[in-house]
Amino acid sequence: MKNTKSILIVALFGLLAVGATSCGDKAAKEKARLDSIRVADSIAQAAAEAKRVADSIAALPKPIAQFVMATPNLSTLLAALQAGELAEAFNGSDAFTLFAPTNDAFAAVQPTVDMLLKAENKSKLQNVLKYHAVAGTFKAADLKDGQDLTTLQGEKLKVSIKDGKVYVGGAEVTNPDVAVSNGVVHMTNKVVVPKKL
Repeated sequence: MKNTKSILIVALFGLLAVGATSCGDKAAKEKARLDSIRVADSIAQAAAEAKRVADSIAALPKPIAQFVMATPNLSTLLAALQAGELAEAFNGSDAFTLFAPTNDAFAAVQPTVDMLLKAENKSKLQNVLKYHAVAGTFKAADLKDGQDLTTLQGEKLKVSIKDGKVYVGGAEVTNPDVAVSNGVVHMTNKVVVPKKL
């Protein structure tokens, strides 16, 4: 009888030990599963944060030259700035206001553009491009009717305001106040040409 009780007690402890081990295995597996979920969540959060930071950096204003480079409707202006070796001048920290003619504006004076893009006319091209830029930052709201802006070329651009629209040298500002890191860009519908080339 004692042997039977002893055997039963040993068997019972054996079952409890197996059960405890089994429970321990389940708990360990569950812990491992939860840990892997936490790690995956951490990786996903880190990736989302990295994307948010990258998007924030991409959304920061760029220098004038980089803005022109990234804007398809200003590809002719970009080609002109590169041919006139002026792109780098608008890539630094000095503040400028650029009145940027669109591709359509350049297309309207294509023979003049073709002439200016010839290597022997580089100084004339530079004068035309500098005539579209002013030192400092002038937002549309800063411009007054009748105001004269001294351009980088040296001549003045006359500002006029009609029916709430801003014009410089007869060119309409069609897309004002494009924020850039070194000033402001106003896209225009016309190429303005200085008196002296």
